[in-house]
Amino acid sequence: MITDDTDMIDLHMHTILSDGELVPSELVRRVAVMGYEAVCLTDHADSSNLDLIVPRIVNVAKDLNQYQDVKVIPGVELTHLPPKMISSMVKEARKLGAALVLIHGESIAEPVAAGTNMAGLEAGADVIAHPGLITFEEAALAAQKGIFLEISGRAGHSLTNGHVANIADKTGAGLVFGSDAHSPDDLKSYKLAKKIIEGAGLASDFLEGMLLNSRNLLKKTGFFI
Repeated sequence: MITDDTDMIDLHMHTILSDGELVPSELVRRVAVMGYEAVCLTDHADSSNLDLIVPRIVNVAKDLNQYQDVKVIPGVELTHLPPKMISSMVKEARKLGAALVLIHGESIAEPVAAGTNMAGLEAGADVIAHPGLITFEEAALAAQKGIFLEISGRAGHSLTNGHVANIADKTGAGLVFGSDAHSPDDLKSYKLAKKIIEGAGLASDFLEGMLLNSRNLLKKTGFFI
């Protein structure tokens, strides 16, 4: 059934190219039926697989964008890297064709290395995903550099959404939404995303501003007009 989620944009999704359950074509077909506007495919990567998955995501995004309306953006989520590796890996990801580079931030749900958020910011990543108990200094740097912080739709990672929303408000850091979907059950409708935003202590209509942030970020990639 087609829903009313026409303007939904999700910058954080996984496929079978890492630990997701769906091939990219099925994932995109499912969000198309939900009425999505755009998605970014951001499979997990480190130095073992970056050169394998990013070109494949680039290719499938190019294919799918010829035949359906949902804009598919090739990206990557650099995951559990030692912080000192992050700068070179961001550069390599972009060289391989990743239009958006997410950093797997310091979620309290996983043992992410301390210093990951700051390393991602200093490296000029596009989004710090589920940044956990991000500091005021880090959020202020994100605001200064135009790097977005994620409000997460994923269990565990979403536990600090309220903190992220609060510190973004204090520092002026921009926010975007990411479901961090790994399976069909993880896909978020526009209505559910609004409830997640409210759960973070934000007004439900704040989602519109977050989607505008996502839209403007995607326009800069050249894949989305």
